[in-house]
Amino acid sequence: MWPVVGLSYGTVLGLAAAFGGFTAFALVLILGLAGFVAGLAVEGEIDLTTMFARRST
Repeated sequence: MWPVVGLSYGTVLGLAAAFGGFTAFALVLILGLAGFVAGLAVEGEIDLTTMFARRST
């Protein structure tokens, strides 16, 4: 499954770069990375609670 996801993501990045310029490319890249991290968090691969936990002093 992951090779197909990588191929799809690369194709979308290429299209964004070709038709939208650098700004569209960067936006697709950043949102794709955010979605990847969110997917890892949902699957339980990473724990984001330490990053977003409030510290009590």
